[in-house]
Amino acid sequence: MAAVMSAHSDVFMSVKQVAEYLHLNEKKIYALVNEGGIPATKITGKWMFPRELVDRWMLDSTHGGLLTDRLVISGGDDPLLFHLIQDFARETGAHALISYTPTSTRLGLDLLQANRVDACGVHWGPDAESHMRHPALLSQYSQHRQWVLIRAFKREQGLITTPSLAREIEDPQQLFNPNYRWALRQTGSGAQRFLLELLSHYGINKDQLNGTITALSEREVAAAITMQRADIAPGTRATATEYGVGFIPCGWVSFDLALPRAIWFRRLFQELLARLKSQPCQAMADILTGYNLDGAGDLVWGDE
Repeated sequence: MAAVMSAHSDVFMSVKQVAEYLHLNEKKIYALVNEGGIPATKITGKWMFPRELVDRWMLDSTHGGLLTDRLVISGGDDPLLFHLIQDFARETGAHALISYTPTSTRLGLDLLQANRVDACGVHWGPDAESHMRHPALLSQYSQHRQWVLIRAFKREQGLITTPSLAREIEDPQQLFNPNYRWALRQTGSGAQRFLLELLSHYGINKDQLNGTITALSEREVAAAITMQRADIAPGTRATATEYGVGFIPCGWVSFDLALPRAIWFRRLFQELLARLKSQPCQAMADILTGYNLDGAGDLVWGDE
């Protein structure tokens, strides 16, 4: 019986045990827990560490890693990236897990910080300011010194509308008429950040809009407009093209991928970059419209 209990207790380690196991001090273990950098669970007020997951985490931390057959991307939503990853996953089949779950920029970075995803799509302000805004946003996360930013593309940002509204509107300020129903985006999304800055430019407060629903993705925005649940929403030209609705352009944004340096070198991510720079990707961008792929795959931050 004692032998059985001893074997069971080895499945989970205490802070002291995992510190000894990894040859680290306990203070460093607590720091890793706070950063979400080590697998742990809190039981009756005490941190416990599954030995098997700690072993997997250690292996994955090395170059090459254990999870080289996985590429999980979250963060900002984008139609071109969605199609690209769908094709990649279909062609890879059961040989690897390749997925894209848009969550909004902020939540995607939270997941990246917690090591729950491998990369995060980021778009946070106009293209001309992305070289300052994106690093400033990442610097708010404790793991940012281990991250890099890779340019995916630039895309046209604006307002998605009903087809008739796009034809009728001559002055953008007409869009803020309370008779028009808005589909807003969730807090922490790049699209919502874009909308707030647009409103500020016109001296409008978000509460003055007739916000009928909150959409969690580009596709949910387009669906709300095609189903006549909303008249206007922040979004991209590509989404408007894909769903056959109206679009009012307001500028361009850079869409970058934030990820740890170790994942940057992984085979699956390098294959994704090769696809991003390929002719089929450019052809899809031309169909969707509103993209500029110059500089796709370039390192734009994190090379120090």
